[in-house]
Amino acid sequence: MGLFSVKISAMGLPKSSLTDDEKIVLEFHPHWSTLVATFFWAIVAVVVAGVIIFFIPDGDSQTLIRLIVGAVGVVAIIIVGFLPFLRWVTTTYTLTNRRFVMRDGILSRSGRDIPLTRVNDVSFKHSLIERMLGTGTLMVESGGEQGQLVLKKIPRVEYAQNQLYRLVEELTDGDGIRP
Repeated sequence: MGLFSVKISAMGLPKSSLTDDEKIVLEFHPHWSTLVATFFWAIVAVVVAGVIIFFIPDGDSQTLIRLIVGAVGVVAIIIVGFLPFLRWVTTTYTLTNRRFVMRDGILSRSGRDIPLTRVNDVSFKHSLIERMLGTGTLMVESGGEQGQLVLKKIPRVEYAQNQLYRLVEELTDGDGIRP
């Protein structure tokens, strides 16, 4: 099953929350490309703090100013680098043979489960650049109160869409009648 068969995170769907006949088909995080800007800004924060520290003129308060700049740099790295990375790590998507599960949150968690018997339509889209990166947007239309779910930056979106569609069809036996 490729990259999706690897269990990447302990923060995903715990096995204890599966029903007796439920099996995990796909388990993944948002695409790695969501972290590109995060890493860029973290590197910028390090470089800016380093340059400022290097060019602080000699004087009585040189050490204090360097410590303050260093502390501000560390806070900036946490805000622009570490927190978005934690958000990425704690955002998981799990497709089982019965439902599509989304979980996210660092300190407080939230989640959404869509029973596959409620899914009406599954589609995807991706631009040329997204195709080259292996990512895209997955749209899941369900009969529930919240309607359409749009998930951006999904890795191997065509494969995820195909698997989700296949499972929905298996549950409906291809005849359009929900059990």
